[in-house]
Amino acid sequence: MAKKKVTVLLMPQGAKRVRQIEISRVFFVLVPLFVFSGALLLAAIILDYIAVKKEIPRFAHLHKENTQQKEQLVALAHEIESIGKSLEDLKKLDNKLRAMVNLESKEDRTQFLGIGGSGPLSLDQEPQGEKGQRRLIRLMHETLSDVRSEISLQKTDKLELSSLLETQKSILACTPSIRPARGWISSSFGNRISPFTNEKEFHSGMDISAKLHSPIVASADGVVVETGTDYGYGKVVRISHGHGFKTTYAHVSKFLVKTGQRVKRGQEIALVGSTGRSTGPHLHYEISLNGLPVNPHRYILN
Repeated sequence: MAKKKVTVLLMPQGAKRVRQIEISRVFFVLVPLFVFSGALLLAAIILDYIAVKKEIPRFAHLHKENTQQKEQLVALAHEIESIGKSLEDLKKLDNKLRAMVNLESKEDRTQFLGIGGSGPLSLDQEPQGEKGQRRLIRLMHETLSDVRSEISLQKTDKLELSSLLETQKSILACTPSIRPARGWISSSFGNRISPFTNEKEFHSGMDISAKLHSPIVASADGVVVETGTDYGYGKVVRISHGHGFKTTYAHVSKFLVKTGQRVKRGQEIALVGSTGRSTGPHLHYEISLNGLPVNPHRYILN
């Protein structure tokens, strides 16, 4: 069956003849359909454009935020690296202090691994892309774990060093180190000619000639273990300082402390006298270490 057509007459002005065009009726169905579809497509494009245009500020904000986060990430990584270097400096100082107090060094311990050019990701360049950021974050987590381990080790080391220094401090406080009386040394430690027998004898301390009743002080921290009278020494004070040290102060005229009393270095304990076997006012001062007399000159600091 022949397709139905529509005849269109074109009648120009003037004497020109009339033109006749035949158009299929299908055309009148398809054209509106294509126009309608095109209008829908154009509307969709316009709506998408409007939606994208609305999102542009948010995208710009997200881009700016992402850039700031990358900068903060790199800054934090540098800060972690700086902390690692500070821990290395602290460890070097720790080793120096250990060497000073003759304590075993920790040099053989695994060195702290910081973030830097030698690591898996250089901090001299900004991490590129999401992969680079993930690598940096992973490295930071590993480094923070190292920092925590190092801090724990440093804490243990410092406790050990502190304990040793406290012991050293106790030893120093208990080591006789000052002259117990003002005056001039009339007889030194060692062999001498006895002023009583005029024969050679061993002098186990040092004699300090001083003004009668002038003060005598403890040469170190300790506990008074004896205040009494001893043949030859006259009135005597003996102090135990610990760590094997003991001091004796003889020929005193008056006690200023009691047995069992704890004393400090420089504290007055007695007055100079001439009791016992003595030729005049003076202090006989002895130091013994583990029961053996030692030269007091070696323990008097200028």
